[in-house]
Amino acid sequence: MAPLSAAQVEQFHREGYLVVPGLLDPAADLDPLIHEYEFVLDNLARELFARGQIASTHAGLPFGRRLIAIYRESGQVQQQYFDCTLHGAKVAADTPFWVGPEVFRLIRNPKLLDAVESIIGPEIYSNPVQHVRLKPPEHLTPRDAQGRLQLAHTPVHQDNGVITPDADETDLLTVWFPLWDATIENGCLTVWPGSHRRGLLDHCFSFNGLAIPPKLVEAEPLPLPMRRGDVLFLTKLTMHASLSNHSDDIRWSYDLRYNPIGQPTGRGVFPGFIARSAAHPETELRDPAEWQRLWFDTRRQLAEANTDRSFNRWDPNSPVCA
Repeated sequence: MAPLSAAQVEQFHREGYLVVPGLLDPAADLDPLIHEYEFVLDNLARELFARGQIASTHAGLPFGRRLIAIYRESGQVQQQYFDCTLHGAKVAADTPFWVGPEVFRLIRNPKLLDAVESIIGPEIYSNPVQHVRLKPPEHLTPRDAQGRLQLAHTPVHQDNGVITPDADETDLLTVWFPLWDATIENGCLTVWPGSHRRGLLDHCFSFNGLAIPPKLVEAEPLPLPMRRGDVLFLTKLTMHASLSNHSDDIRWSYDLRYNPIGQPTGRGVFPGFIARSAAHPETELRDPAEWQRLWFDTRRQLAEANTDRSFNRWDPNSPVCA
């Protein structure tokens, strides 16, 4: 597919977001990743069963229903087990995460990189702020000891608000897409068109993550239902959130980030890599095993350091959060 048109790029800069229908091929680009995660889920089920935390591996259920059943029986949302990054809290030598070959191939997907190049240029760095989101229906999600959902809708935020200040000048691009259709019922994303022109807003602590306080949220959001293969591009300052999942199955999505080579990532301790370089193609990382090794080495180093790391810049006692 050709890179984005001039009109698409203009819309991205004007509105702060752009949806490109059918950029990815569901069968060729997404199904291999789904099959890889079936293996990951099977491993999780076997581990929990061996530890006596579940009485059945629920092997006969489809992926989404199986994930829900395992979460409910174990009483725990195992989000970190599937994620393709580490977290900001203390990392242990056995902190789970998944950086498999199909994840790597997706990050380097030429269709994605062609579109990314249309926005930030041909020197593309894979930013390590990247996530897979497997969100079960809220009415089927386990709660913590205080009765709070362990995983719920994503609050209103800007991606610039959840990275470290050294990356404030980085030309960070968010690339979001569903692996299954994202609908209003199952919790699609919502955006505030043009909100990127307001600059970086204050964020406050919430149980679901950093959030822009309601007093700073203007106008109504625009829901963005998307089909498998559609891709959403967001600026780092575009306000966005997700709706709650009121369906009977999971909402499954990926969000990746890219920036020009040489710019800070906002997660300096995590390993990014050169995904595309027109000037120096020999510097591109092409080996998924090497990418996996970088992450495993990082986990080991962080575990040995044995310190809590916070990527938060915000003061919880700020008056705006009162």
